[in-house]
Amino acid sequence: MTVGVIRGMAMSLEEGSSQGKPGAKPRSNVQADAQSGVGANTQWGGRFAGGPSAIMQEINASIGFDRALWRQDIRGSLAHAAMLARTGIIEAADEQAIRGGLERIAGEIAAGRFTFDAALEDIHMNIEARLSERIGDAGRRLHTARSRNDQVATDFRLWVRDAIDGLDAQAAALMLSLSRRALEHAADTMPGFTHLQTAQPVTFGHHLLAYVEMLARDRGRLADARRRLNECPLGAAALAGTSFPIDRRMTAAALGFDRPCANSLDAVSDRDFALEYLSALAILAMHLSRLAEEIVTWCSSPFGFIRLSDAFTTGSSIMPQKRNPDAAELTRAKTGRITGALVALLTVMKGLPLAYAKDMQEDKEPVFQATESASLSLAAIDGMVRDLAADTARMQALAGSGFSTATDLADWLVRVLKLPFRTAHHVTGRLVGRAAANATDLAGLDLAEMQAEEPRITADVFSVLTVAASVASRTSEGGTAPNNVGRAARAWIAQLDAAVADQRSSENSA
Repeated sequence: MTVGVIRGMAMSLEEGSSQGKPGAKPRSNVQADAQSGVGANTQWGGRFAGGPSAIMQEINASIGFDRALWRQDIRGSLAHAAMLARTGIIEAADEQAIRGGLERIAGEIAAGRFTFDAALEDIHMNIEARLSERIGDAGRRLHTARSRNDQVATDFRLWVRDAIDGLDAQAAALMLSLSRRALEHAADTMPGFTHLQTAQPVTFGHHLLAYVEMLARDRGRLADARRRLNECPLGAAALAGTSFPIDRRMTAAALGFDRPCANSLDAVSDRDFALEYLSALAILAMHLSRLAEEIVTWCSSPFGFIRLSDAFTTGSSIMPQKRNPDAAELTRAKTGRITGALVALLTVMKGLPLAYAKDMQEDKEPVFQATESASLSLAAIDGMVRDLAADTARMQALAGSGFSTATDLADWLVRVLKLPFRTAHHVTGRLVGRAAANATDLAGLDLAEMQAEEPRITADVFSVLTVAASVASRTSEGGTAPNNVGRAARAWIAQLDAAVADQRSSENSA
């Protein structure tokens, strides 16, 4: 699923504002209708003699955002109708009429010809009202043995499941881009940092592969969330189940769920599946933000490690020389939206008694917005990774700065002279002090100066004081040695090439 599809799933708030909703009436007209009793939701209005106030209608309606669930709502209704017919609860002819009506409604919505009515509150009532308008009593039988409570819980699980599949594909594509660049730069050295201070030399490819590992865990968290959410609420009805002889396993299977939810109260009243999804997105966004921060840093003049093209930079209104990495900065900032969505939904859910409460209408917008932000961030980072040009000469020149081979010297003293590591650490520290006083690096010290600190040091020590020797020596599993990096990058590419190809094949067939 592409970023465009996911952004289409998560419809913007501007599109859903009270003034901009298709079919919504201006507030003054809604107020007038409410006072005259016009505009009440006729699907539930039998208990009510009058219509809602304008404020009540505005706060109660969710059609401005839950329109994003229309595909899932129609899928769920088709499965429910088929089950009702199979179990003899409705006639086969009614099911056929329902199926035909829903398919035509899907075509209307996809083509932008469907009028959404705020007075009907939500996507469920809008579709059901249109269905009844089209096919009469057969459409009114569709809601037998279900409630909006289990209907929306089912729709929302289907939507989140679809979103996970789309984001997983995007994350896999980014991992593939990173792995390809890592293979390209498997032997190109750069400074490795701790505390943003030069620590030891690493390869640029090794640095990029660190994010591949992070993204792999992000995909694992999304897969775990998907597996846990894949239970079907349909048939739980309002909260207690139903007296009709429904077949919940049939509808669960038809919708691709592993099983029905085991408890009807739980099925309609919890949103932990959405919370777990947002938790996974928040961690993913944090990882993307860290990479975005590095891109911003690497692009800066003091570093100069990489250059982004015009495709992923912007200029300044006053300083003509500027090339700003705005795509990376905005990706970094969108982490706040995604983390905020998680906190918002946790806050909505924290005090709710069983079962359903209207507070839970506030569950969707944070999820839709976080999904859109995550999808756009993945696309932006992927584009920048593929776009960047690395200044490998600049990286290599700085890889040896800050006495980055000091640990190699300490390791040599341990390995060759058999000094205890802590003793070797102290000797190396004194040699770093000598080098700093002489305004040179460790390799710039002469042998006599080294022997003044440790008489047994030989000229062989200089063989470990180059950046190339340092990275080549880090052959431990997971280390930065170029052979390690090349092998790991090739393994990831082989795995991800197949995964991305399978995903594209699935999208094309769909």
